[in-house]
Amino acid sequence: MSSDVQILQPQGILDATKASQFRQDISRLVEKGAKTILIDFQDVTFMDSSGLGALVLALKTVRAADSKLVICSINEQIRILFELTSMDRVFQPIFENRQEFEKKQSYLG
Repeated sequence: MSSDVQILQPQGILDATKASQFRQDISRLVEKGAKTILIDFQDVTFMDSSGLGALVLALKTVRAADSKLVICSINEQIRILFELTSMDRVFQPIFENRQEFEKKQSYLG
């Protein structure tokens, strides 16, 4: 995997109590010069509208820095939330897991 790729792997519930920390983590990766940020949702059990809002703000932050935000490993609850809010169209592609992302990176690389 390219050194330009930084991985953020939030854990547990992504809600109002964790949204601020999540945004700070994204900002820190952008400041470090990450060209691509992969958010691996493997260990996220639940995300509410506050978590979704934090993700949208993260996307704006990353795009403003001319970088890319990619996500993988979303569970069924997050997938449904994305579909209900049409975020599945905003966050494209959504990778099944980190390995799928890495295969795509090496193919594009």
